[in-house]
Amino acid sequence: MATQSSIPVKSNWFQVARPVSEPRLRLFCFSYAGGNASTYRDWHKRLPADVEVCSVQLPGRGSRFKEKAFTDLDSLLSTLAPEMEPYTQTPYAFFGHSMGAQLAFELSRKLRDLGYPQPKCLIVSGRRAPQRAKKTKPIYSLPEAEFRDEIRRLNGTPEEALNNPELMDLVSPILRADFQLIETWVYQPSDPIDVPVMALGGVKDNQVSMDDLEEWRKVTKGPFCLELFSGDHFFINQVTDSLLNTVNQAIESVLGGSDGMLASRKTS
Repeated sequence: MATQSSIPVKSNWFQVARPVSEPRLRLFCFSYAGGNASTYRDWHKRLPADVEVCSVQLPGRGSRFKEKAFTDLDSLLSTLAPEMEPYTQTPYAFFGHSMGAQLAFELSRKLRDLGYPQPKCLIVSGRRAPQRAKKTKPIYSLPEAEFRDEIRRLNGTPEEALNNPELMDLVSPILRADFQLIETWVYQPSDPIDVPVMALGGVKDNQVSMDDLEEWRKVTKGPFCLELFSGDHFFINQVTDSLLNTVNQAIESVLGGSDGMLASRKTS
């Protein structure tokens, strides 16, 4: 196993738990609202040694806690795309869950429009297709007590955090910023991307339906597949082994030039 990453530019946007000197592929992982790079900290243990997992660390959390969180997706994309550009010369793929899926998709479009190489694969998890209408009212501007009630209902924040007022005083502004970014974003239609897309969902997810996932088919000219897992909206934390088996198979498929993995639907 290599011990030194070949990343062209050191960036505080990306955290790498296991550097790889000559990666066959880099997998960039984008977290859900309120999440941070630590969500994907251990993924490298279940993926091939020549795949470098780069966890995206947005401002306002983790090692970048003192920085101001973005509340506007266009501003975030305009800042992040140049950071990504040096990395696009090595084969790479995107994985994003919930808000992270939205960010990964829009970043793919942004990089395409700038003329940069596209990802080998886009894996979108727990998120409706961008052209699908919003189902819920915005929560980012709610009074604090109501906002926290909604966060509790979404079941993505640990109960110990929700029951710790001091911790929630720190976490709540990050969550508000992320929800503002999501809820104020307006999808602008464009030509489909020429990238294989895999949409993943939880069978008990009451936020994202099968139709929401199926609609991802329309954003790409390339192969598409949909796979369901047991669990709710945060199934990525509930069936991690099965999920990473699927991610690994998708990586091997696209690197091997095969569309087989991206032409079927399965339930795990």
